[in-house]
Amino acid sequence: MKKTFKIYAVIFIVVMVILALLEVNKKETTNWRKNFNINEKSPFGLFVFNNEAKDLFKNNLKKIEQTPYDYYTQHKKGVHNIIVIEKELDKESWKKILDQVSNGSDAMILVSHISKDISDSIGYHSSDISFEEENVLKLTDKKYQNDFIKLDKFPSGRGFSYIKPKVEVLGKTVEKNNSDQANFIKVQFGKGTIYAHSEPLFLTNYYLLKPGNIKYAQDVFSYLQDRETIWFVENDTKVSRFFMRFVLSNPALKYAWWLFLGGLLLFIFFNAKRKQRVVPVLEPLRNTSVDFVKSIGNLYLQEGDFHDMMAKKAQYFLNKVRMDLLIDTQNLDAEFAKKLQLKTGKNIEMINEAIVLIRKGQDPYANVMKEDLTRLNKLLDEILK
Repeated sequence: MKKTFKIYAVIFIVVMVILALLEVNKKETTNWRKNFNINEKSPFGLFVFNNEAKDLFKNNLKKIEQTPYDYYTQHKKGVHNIIVIEKELDKESWKKILDQVSNGSDAMILVSHISKDISDSIGYHSSDISFEEENVLKLTDKKYQNDFIKLDKFPSGRGFSYIKPKVEVLGKTVEKNNSDQANFIKVQFGKGTIYAHSEPLFLTNYYLLKPGNIKYAQDVFSYLQDRETIWFVENDTKVSRFFMRFVLSNPALKYAWWLFLGGLLLFIFFNAKRKQRVVPVLEPLRNTSVDFVKSIGNLYLQEGDFHDMMAKKAQYFLNKVRMDLLIDTQNLDAEFAKKLQLKTGKNIEMINEAIVLIRKGQDPYANVMKEDLTRLNKLLDEILK
């Protein structure tokens, strides 16, 4: 027993020394995660904007860590401004915000994704409009034509693919190889106004610290009236009361702590294993479903009936579209292709090619080759991915 313990102790010390050496020589890595955290100094945090927001709103800004639903349930407010920056809100919170706007308040919504039922009620629908690695955000007002931001790091490519007639476009995404797409709009909602921006990335540390970029942010918020402004932020500023917070906040100590716990558990496990009785091994019941599917697939391949396999693949795909995407598949026409493209966000050329192959599989007199089956299978899997 003592000899075994000494071996474990030596192994533990050696591993600890190796980890310490690795930690000392470790290079600092940049966290490029889009966290939109007001306390994060990483490239895509909101630390800079949080510090500048007080001056930007003339000390008339109030940060709220509650959800809009909880806040407005407890407080009765007059007309004011509302700001939401890349924050996930439940449906009831959105309804509370819309109620405030309908009574005369203004809301600045800077989010890349918003639930479709809420966006449809406002008058727009957001989707992917760009797949370029770089693009430029510009405002349509002539007095702001010299103020713009170039997004050269991980732009979301989000914009407004559907806008009701009464919606005013205030800003666009500009690219070299594509036409301009709306990314900043103004919507009259009841007595108030909703401003929606689909690319909140311009408020992050990486872009605001670049010379001249802060002017674009000032222009965007200049559309809000000079009055009390409420900014709903994440509730992540509270200090942990956990007694191990110092150890866990330091990477080297944290790794050492978890390694110690892991070594202790291994020691207990192997020590207990030596003393417990032998447990007989019971083979689990074998699941033959996969074998059955493989056998059926091999049978089809041996028969060479690619037409039947293609028809069944098409039938399964259309049933999936009806059940999951709620799209009528009776007529595989241009309208069906457009609906499928909007629901899946896939390329319309890919969808049209898949529809042609589906029709070919449904045609009992069509000559189906193995290449057709392979291509259809690849397209349908890509569409439903």
